[in-house]
Amino acid sequence: MSVLVLVEHTEGIIKKKNFEAVQYASQIAKQTGTTATAVVLGSASAAEMESLGEYGAEKVLHIADPRLDELHARAYAKALIAAAEKEGSTVIITLNDINGRAVAPRVAVKLKAGLVAGALSYPDTAEGFLIKKTVFSGKAFAFVNVLSDVKVITLMPNSFQINKGEGKATVEKLDVNFDEKDFGIKVKQVNKVTGEVSLADAELVVSGGRGMKGPENWGLIEDLAKELGAATACSRPVADSHWRPHHEHVGQTGGTIRPNLYIAAGISGAIQHLAGVNGSKIIVVINKDPEAPFFKAANYGVIGDAMEVLPKLTAAVKKYKASHK
Repeated sequence: MSVLVLVEHTEGIIKKKNFEAVQYASQIAKQTGTTATAVVLGSASAAEMESLGEYGAEKVLHIADPRLDELHARAYAKALIAAAEKEGSTVIITLNDINGRAVAPRVAVKLKAGLVAGALSYPDTAEGFLIKKTVFSGKAFAFVNVLSDVKVITLMPNSFQINKGEGKATVEKLDVNFDEKDFGIKVKQVNKVTGEVSLADAELVVSGGRGMKGPENWGLIEDLAKELGAATACSRPVADSHWRPHHEHVGQTGGTIRPNLYIAAGISGAIQHLAGVNGSKIIVVINKDPEAPFFKAANYGVIGDAMEVLPKLTAAVKKYKASHK
């Protein structure tokens, strides 16, 4: 019997947010007197899987079917259920990302499990299995007590500090009998962004809105992001106007991010945008409109034209870096 956690990888490389999920599973395992087992699908390397032991996984179940390198929600769910049955797992964890949100509900239905989507806390097991989670697109919190025998949790990324330890997980292969219908959606082409900081994994993000006035000014966003080692993002109107690619759009209808620092330049802060970024640890807003609603959500605000503020901010970062070499 173990706590099960789905670990994702990109071209065989396991990203940071998965270490957080493994650590989360390990902590629950300690609370419940059991162990943490990671499930890895597709073509991950043995060294990458063994390294999960540094974050608390004692064992990795590897389902090596190469078709699982791409998301197939039905096949992923089938694999996770097979792993849960093998391990006798009553707690199953995924990330609250695109993959996790597609897989976790399927697993919960099949196992007749209670589902907590968007968990922000370790469970309080003093009187049940009480978990804090986000509700209303991140505008409020709820505390949910899961009473079912089997529990499925999707974890909000960047909710816990990662503490790397020592250890090496053992890797076991697990065979699952898939049907062709498990791979009913055919992936014809995948276009991946290269040479940039991944927005989903970024701890620092610089974002722009219509206040940037046009795509010709986007270099101001990119210059600051480069100096900070940050990813770039944008509001929906910017993506809809084709100033920036849609994969950079964050908000209720775009991506949801939780960086340590989110700098928003020329974004008014409509509620739809806030839904995608209000989990950020620190929000800095640059806007020339002192009545912009985003200032109410900001930790720090700069009232000024982004065209003037961004170059000065970039220069200040350069000066700071130069003095701390």
